[in-house]
Amino acid sequence: MADVVREGAAVRGTRRERAEVALETVMADPRAPDRLHRVIEQALVLAGAAFAGVYLPGDDGAVLCLAESAGLPRTLYGLRDGYPVAGRSPLAEAHRARRPVWLDPEGPAAAPEAGTPVRHFQLAALPVCPDSGGGCLLAVSENPDGFDAEDRRCLALIANAVALPVPSRAATGELPPDAFSLVMETGRVEVGDAVLELFGIGRDEFDGRVETLLGMTVPEDLPALMSVVEADHMSIGDRMSVGDRELEFRVVQPSGPPKWLRLSGRMVPGGEGRSALLVGTVADASTLRSDVTDVARVQRLAAALATAGTVKDVGQAVVTALRKPLQADRIALAELENDRLVVTVLDPPEPEVWPELWRSEWRSEWPDAPVRAMPTLASALREGRAQIWPAGTPLEPALADVGPGGLAVLPLPAGGRMAGACLIGWDSPHEFGADERALLTASAGLAGQALMRAHAFDAEHELVGMLQRALLPRRLPKLPGAVAVARYLPTTAGLELGGDWYDVIPLPENRVALVIGDVQGHSAAAATLMGQMRTALRAYAAEGHTPDVVVSHANRLLMDMESDLFATCCYVDVDMEEGTAWCVRAGHLPPILRHTDGSTTVVEAEGGPPLGVVTQADFPMTQLRLQPGTLLALTTDGLVESAEADIDEGMDRLAHGLAQSDPAHLGLVADALLGNAHRSDDVALLLMRYDGMESRPLRESWTVWRVPEAVRHARRFTRRTLRAWEVAPDEMDAVLLVVSELVTNALVHTDGQVRMDLTLVNHRFRVAVTDASPRSPVKPTSIGWEATGGRGILLVEAMSTAWGTLPVSGGKQVWADLALAE
Repeated sequence: MADVVREGAAVRGTRRERAEVALETVMADPRAPDRLHRVIEQALVLAGAAFAGVYLPGDDGAVLCLAESAGLPRTLYGLRDGYPVAGRSPLAEAHRARRPVWLDPEGPAAAPEAGTPVRHFQLAALPVCPDSGGGCLLAVSENPDGFDAEDRRCLALIANAVALPVPSRAATGELPPDAFSLVMETGRVEVGDAVLELFGIGRDEFDGRVETLLGMTVPEDLPALMSVVEADHMSIGDRMSVGDRELEFRVVQPSGPPKWLRLSGRMVPGGEGRSALLVGTVADASTLRSDVTDVARVQRLAAALATAGTVKDVGQAVVTALRKPLQADRIALAELENDRLVVTVLDPPEPEVWPELWRSEWRSEWPDAPVRAMPTLASALREGRAQIWPAGTPLEPALADVGPGGLAVLPLPAGGRMAGACLIGWDSPHEFGADERALLTASAGLAGQALMRAHAFDAEHELVGMLQRALLPRRLPKLPGAVAVARYLPTTAGLELGGDWYDVIPLPENRVALVIGDVQGHSAAAATLMGQMRTALRAYAAEGHTPDVVVSHANRLLMDMESDLFATCCYVDVDMEEGTAWCVRAGHLPPILRHTDGSTTVVEAEGGPPLGVVTQADFPMTQLRLQPGTLLALTTDGLVESAEADIDEGMDRLAHGLAQSDPAHLGLVADALLGNAHRSDDVALLLMRYDGMESRPLRESWTVWRVPEAVRHARRFTRRTLRAWEVAPDEMDAVLLVVSELVTNALVHTDGQVRMDLTLVNHRFRVAVTDASPRSPVKPTSIGWEATGGRGILLVEAMSTAWGTLPVSGGKQVWADLALAE
């Protein structure tokens, strides 16, 4: 019997020892915001209590108010939020006498002010923190025998371990930097300086309203936060303590992603003439150590994956959510395509930290690893469930070297199939707990769905980009006396095609047309119309029309198409020989000039309405002067307009960027200007640096009158011009023969005015004859010996290095080039 007694005493001693260890562990972190709740929870675990609560004196010291509770609702036992200190309740007696009060099951029913009991129970009231001057621990047991001796000893330990909550600023006149105190009825809140810093608000800017802080919360996180700060959801006595859970939420930052914060607190009940308070702390969640069981990590991963637009974004979100909290040494995310893993993220990215198989498959950026080379991985993908192998498990080298201290393979399910796999490896031996496995499984499901969405997004975005590139120039032409570069960035707000376009059109006589435009909207219709307008402007420019006529023709074409869309356009015709340009605007932004001294000018070019709005519209021309070294910039509104700034501010910012740039490196200038693009709209940018022509052509023109000796007069004018240009006499015969044939064909086969233009540049002579007929000359396939005509074009082809025809404003121009000796 003595042995049995000793064994029982050992058991009871063991329970008390467990209580001491548990309380020591809870009290280890004196700043833990939920420490009080965790302490009184031990009454439920170690003393078998059904309810436990701590009552503290109010501000006036006349009432003991419920500050924290755990277990079943207090209303089941008729307990109140507060009891007068001068009353006859067990709490008041224990508080005044500073000694425990133990009542049997009939006690609460007979005790005044105890309330009406709903069920039989035993009640214990113990003073807390004897040296602190107030407060009681109230515990309720539904055990028929009540609290035994060991239970009472455990409750005494718990009462002595209770740490009083941090008093409010009203009581001490001082609020810790990371603390807050919210008056529930009025919404007025006092916050420490560290909390204001986390929200990004200065002390002078804060108005003391909780709505100001809530307005900075990410909308998706606002409902959970509102459930805490709204007082009308439930009575204070029934409300669970905020310390029962760690509430994480996000606040919007001026730049960059939202910041994660963690709120912890407790409810301080009100009394007569006093409002209830919510007091606690707010901390930066990224600086706090969080266990892998934290549900907030899954919440954070889901939020990140919801905004991940590409496959690479998904991979980075998974790495951020898993590698650091799991303390993993490497993590890989790969898509499954047929029998290959197309790896999209390796972290760390250095190839030397990965197995030889991965290094041998290393290509331009990421490797493609064949699944058949890793049978264990293939088996895990077939089974479709997470597989975990601890340290020392025999695996093929391609997997064993990924995690010699432990390896987790997470198949990523999506839509009834495997979208890919996630590999997580440790170098040191790693223990896998049940909570960690749950986190991995939940993360795998989220990542699989996000990977499928991102893959579809990438594929569709690539299709959109391919169509967009097909509608824009594949490359810009080489210009005489100038250098041009262009950039196009599609919007990142969606997958629809944009309507921005640009073009560089070489024209005769060393002229070039720079075009930039924007079709209303983002859709396939806008992109189609963009391609049509670009083609139409190029065709009208090639016909030799002046800039205002080119734009007018495009406007009438768009009106005739009866489209619901309109387009804006800026057209600049630059004469490379003279350094002059004519600008026409159709509802578009004006050009910006960067001069040789670094100053910039936004051209005040008079403009007309957008294309497709008014049939009979005027498009006035504005002349520009270009000195060698001048930079001409054309852009669409996507670069200069945003929700934060209007177009004028954006144009000034673009002009400032041009002024700070080095025009010697035009590509770098374009990239720098696009570096700050908001990407909420398409962006097109066209830059041209005018350098001037090293060798200016020599030009002369002659109007050919329809007289019997017109050809002879044309030959005489040509000979006189060649002599003035110091062309050798032996070079003239071939030139005069070509002139004779071209002028004769124009006079014989056409009506109206005929003009001859002569050009000499770099020992290359060109004769061009323009007439009013659109019909081009046809080279005969064969000529009989008896034929009297048809040999003119054959002679021109034989004597010249090249010849051809161009449409010119209702007529044509036939030209021929001849190489002269140097």
